[in-house]
Amino acid sequence: MERGFYTIMAAQFFSSLADNALLVIAIALLIDLHAPAYLTPILKFVFVLFYVVLAPFVGSFADSMPKGRVMFISNTIKITGCGLLFIAAHQYSALAAYAVVGLGAAAYSPAKYGILTELLPAEKLVIANGWIEGLTVASIVLGTVLGGILITPSIANILLSFDFPLIDTGIDNFLESSILIVAVIYAIAATFNLYIPNTGVDHIIPNKNPLFLVKEFGHCLKLLWSDKLGQISLAVTTLFWGAGATLQFIVLKWAEIALNYPLNQAAQLQGVVALGIAVGAVLAARWVSLRQSVKVIPLGIAMGIVVMAMILVKNLWIAIVLLVIIGGLAGFFVVPMNALLQHRGHILMGAGHSIAVQNFNENLSILAMLSCYALLVWLDIHIYAVIVAFGLFVSITMALIRKWHLLNQSKQDSLHLIGEKKIH
Repeated sequence: MERGFYTIMAAQFFSSLADNALLVIAIALLIDLHAPAYLTPILKFVFVLFYVVLAPFVGSFADSMPKGRVMFISNTIKITGCGLLFIAAHQYSALAAYAVVGLGAAAYSPAKYGILTELLPAEKLVIANGWIEGLTVASIVLGTVLGGILITPSIANILLSFDFPLIDTGIDNFLESSILIVAVIYAIAATFNLYIPNTGVDHIIPNKNPLFLVKEFGHCLKLLWSDKLGQISLAVTTLFWGAGATLQFIVLKWAEIALNYPLNQAAQLQGVVALGIAVGAVLAARWVSLRQSVKVIPLGIAMGIVVMAMILVKNLWIAIVLLVIIGGLAGFFVVPMNALLQHRGHILMGAGHSIAVQNFNENLSILAMLSCYALLVWLDIHIYAVIVAFGLFVSITMALIRKWHLLNQSKQDSLHLIGEKKIH
């Protein structure tokens, strides 16, 4: 791997660590503000909203300057969001502050993934994605655990006991101290961003007119959905991220009902799923080549079936094993699909543009699935019924995507497109 790849990994680790710790802290803040239960999944909704709204523009923004600088600016926006969350005194102001953090994340993502295609050859993309996703998921594990630890009363008391001579920090409760720690982690990530190498790719944007960018984005969207491999990998990753975001909140509620866990302990079970994803991602990087990537689709069907087994579990250790299996299946099938999507996107358009199209679809899926979940919570549907419906939806949708790919292959072999060189 190029030396700069490891700097990218470090920057991504700390930024993602802070993202995931902050989600747990933001949920605790809503609880502290006596917000209704259906607003909890809306946190994730407002976080990803800018991914969808700004999709036509963030790709061009990511391609307009060195990716390291884009990532630095994005982490600065996240720190601003932390500051707004620090002073939030109402449930809706807390949602608005968390949305600002989402704005930074939306600008960050095209640069984070786009630089991989600029820095590395196609044959290293699955390996790179395996490591970057594995490290990202490791940060999810540690981030959710960190968030849970920071809101644990005994730990919070220790943090609040620290005092600085002659300095009044204005930190009076565990939520404020937790948000401050997360802001410091974002600052560490921003420091690493400054050392990400310039790949030498041309960063001149042909046209900055917003209407042109919207039209160009529409063209890129159509281009990727028309590509026989791009459409399959995009469909899989779109489903995965929508399902993954929803599963985060399902696990929290399921842990409360099945295991009688409070938020700080339930958050750690989210980390168990992420640990499984990390294992699956690393194994996929080791065993699956880019040309074999479409063969992992049946694992998505299996994941949906295994998710439904959650309703039978009452024991913690059985729950841990089951959640690791769910995560492992998810990691093993999404990493090759993500690499294939990046490869086809890089061939068809600029790296930043392709990731922006990917983010648009994936986060539109997150918005739709979280809205459905929030509606089910508002209707007071039992979590076990939600889990069964969720598992069936994932399995059936993945089966339909697999049938779609087989139909494409029966008409014309599209696998020869893998490894194709960029010609424009």
